Amino acid sequence: MSTQSARAIEPQPAALGNLKPDAPEGDPNRELNLDVVLDIPVTLSMEVGRSRISIRNLLQLNQGSVVELERATGEPLDVYVNGTLIAHGEVVVVNEKFGIRLTDVISPAERIRKLK
Repeated sequence: MSTQSARAIEPQPAALGNLKPDAPEGDPNRELNLDVVLDIPVTLSMEVGRSRISIRNLLQLNQGSVVELERATGEPLDVYVNGTLIAHGEVVVVNEKFGIRLTDVISPAERIRKLK
């Protein structure tokens, strides 16, 4: 074994640069750089309604069966992002495809309140 490989290597500090923000966290002039999260994919889903049935009734479903939902006709659909309710809307048709027109967007403060 050579003396080079047997000799202990001295650790060196990592050069990380400035990790602290330029402005204090409470400073209203501080700009947040959200570019790092803008391309993260999320799942957007719409819920027409829900129904609770027994496994017996579930196993009896077949083509042509109708499942009654707990939502009335004309009520807005719920719009979820990654399972979190963010808005309500109504179904529209655009270029022969279904879409949703947002009628009410839930504020971030309200979403946080519902988490508690």
